[in-house]
Amino acid sequence: MTLSGRVALVTGASQGIGRACALKLAEAGATVAVAARSQEKLEQLVQQIGAGGGNAAAFPVDVAEEEQIKTAFKAAMAQFGKIDILVNNAGITRDQLVMRMKRADWEMVLHTNLTSAYLCTQQVVSSMLKQRWGRIIYITSIFGQTGQAGQANYAASKAGLIGFTMAIARELGSRNITCNAVAPGFIETAMTSALSDDFKQNALKLIPLGRVGTPEDVAHSVVFLASENASYITGHVLNVNGGMLMG
Repeated sequence: MTLSGRVALVTGASQGIGRACALKLAEAGATVAVAARSQEKLEQLVQQIGAGGGNAAAFPVDVAEEEQIKTAFKAAMAQFGKIDILVNNAGITRDQLVMRMKRADWEMVLHTNLTSAYLCTQQVVSSMLKQRWGRIIYITSIFGQTGQAGQANYAASKAGLIGFTMAIARELGSRNITCNAVAPGFIETAMTSALSDDFKQNALKLIPLGRVGTPEDVAHSVVFLASENASYITGHVLNVNGGMLMG
């Protein structure tokens, strides 16, 4: 699967799944615009991609801020001339039982995880329509499919991404633009490292493959969906969960 000549932009690229996606897209030949809040981590990632023979540039952005999104995407387009592949990965959690959840935490999670995907998508649609080619990929979650106690805001945002994926796939499909989602299960990231050992052990029992996933497991799926090999797949949610959820 070669992505030579393609330009990809990955949000939340400074760590975890986003970082792995940026590295794998670069390995496949894509030029990668990496976007996240931490400029230091982004620069380290750019250096790593460059050391491996790839091409990348950093675009610091807080996706909770609409103007920062516009500025970052405009800068990426100016530097690379286009964005062929958009990977919406940025996300946060603010966990609490719904009866105690502060409205600010509800709104921040929905805004960062869902509204930002809408804003980022708007920034690339025009150019993708003109060139009649594009790949839009949203990183959702198994909890957007099953729900999770204490994560009503997170689950709602990720479920919203699934519906958004299907709507965008219908809107853009006639112009050779695909839109798909990847739904990771239990993946070893900074976000999951904060979970208790009891929670992790109980989660492991629910995974038929008997292991926790890695960011690279998710990234390989993203590269596939971004490639010509997935040109007849759109509006799909690809589960990367070790069998934790089937059907």
